[in-house]
Amino acid sequence: MAITASLVKELRERTGAGMMECKKALVETDGDVEAAIEAMRKSGQAKAAKKAGRTAAEGVIVISFSDDNSSAVMVEVNCETDFVGKDENFTSFADAVAERALSSGAEGVAALMERSLHEGEETTVEQAREALVSKLGENMNVRRFARLQSSKGSLVSYRHGVRIGVVVELEGGDEALGKDLAMHIAATNPVCLDADSMPQEMLAKEREIVTAQAQESGKPDNIVEKMVEGRMRKYLAENTLLGQAFVKDPDQSVEKLLKSRGASIIQYQRLEVGEGIEKKQENFRDEVMAQAKL
Repeated sequence: MAITASLVKELRERTGAGMMECKKALVETDGDVEAAIEAMRKSGQAKAAKKAGRTAAEGVIVISFSDDNSSAVMVEVNCETDFVGKDENFTSFADAVAERALSSGAEGVAALMERSLHEGEETTVEQAREALVSKLGENMNVRRFARLQSSKGSLVSYRHGVRIGVVVELEGGDEALGKDLAMHIAATNPVCLDADSMPQEMLAKEREIVTAQAQESGKPDNIVEKMVEGRMRKYLAENTLLGQAFVKDPDQSVEKLLKSRGASIIQYQRLEVGEGIEKKQENFRDEVMAQAKL
């Protein structure tokens, strides 16, 4: 596979490593960026994987609550540009989709798209989307939604601008605490609630990486083992919600904050516009050169 400048650029942005190191890693992994990051972390070349994934799509996250506050839905609706993302027609459509996702009980986006956009009307969500595409001249879609039903706590939400949405079910505490926790989740994007819910494949992969890093030190096996365990504890603390330092008071963890308030988190959901969506990166220099040759 040809190692393009755009691949090298992406790897540099995500690792902070030098150009030649990035190119070499890509050659060795046949252009696989994720494999290159893993290899560079093992060898200690990568300073950090700065981005978990490219986040390029535009659009909004909308949150809608039932009248009794017992259920909530977060919906991601995408468009191509930030300009359209702010258009009143687009935002009105997104608001209506969130309301319909909440009231219809649709299981999945495909089912939602077949429902009427407004109850009692014939126009479906899909038909309304197609009409809006024609009107605004951009492709757009309802990408996903998450529904939360409270079980024994209260639902609290936070939306950072229009791009990040969080809903938390909190047992005990109060609404202010719930809002603070939702803001924390928006800022830190934890992988999961606690160590017990951490995906085993992620733990195994991280252990493999930190073991390779520790072995590079040349220290005895017993010291390497202690280094690995210490780094794994740090990894869990940084990536689980309960283990993280609370953003408004870094001297205490979220877990300690909850205990001090007699509260617990039952569940939470976080959505961010464009998570995991790859957007074609244009090379501006090549584009200008191509235009000059016309």
